[in-house]
Amino acid sequence: MKAFFNEIFDYNYYCNKKLIDECLELVELPLKTKSLFSHILNAHDIWNARILGKASGYKVWQEHDVKNWADIHYENQRSSFEIMSNADEFDKRIDYENSEGRIFTNTLQEMLFHIINHSTNHRGQIAVDFRNNGITPIGLDYVHYKR
Repeated sequence: MKAFFNEIFDYNYYCNKKLIDECLELVELPLKTKSLFSHILNAHDIWNARILGKASGYKVWQEHDVKNWADIHYENQRSSFEIMSNADEFDKRIDYENSEGRIFTNTLQEMLFHIINHSTNHRGQIAVDFRNNGITPIGLDYVHYKR
């Protein structure tokens, strides 16, 4: 299980890093893209914090300056790898409170997979936003990453 999660978190890091680099090159960043990518970063931090039983430093839809994205992304990745390195049981159940104050329980495996799936979903929305703003989306398919 660790090998699988290491692989998909590496892929996630690669995709987000490419997107950050692309956004830093843009003369004008679409507002929806800024909101969605900030949300990706925030959610990753929030889920890491839930797993670790800590408070997150970010709000769900808090926006960040594109110049800060790489640092936040790096810290999210570092924290996730620390979680995975220290994990003995990926089926361990973790109680947490969502942003609306409701209590839920999921396994570590489910929570880690959600981080990746959530990021992929919003990167797809960013690709549409790029296209809607006359920007060619970058290819981030997993198979291209593996080639």
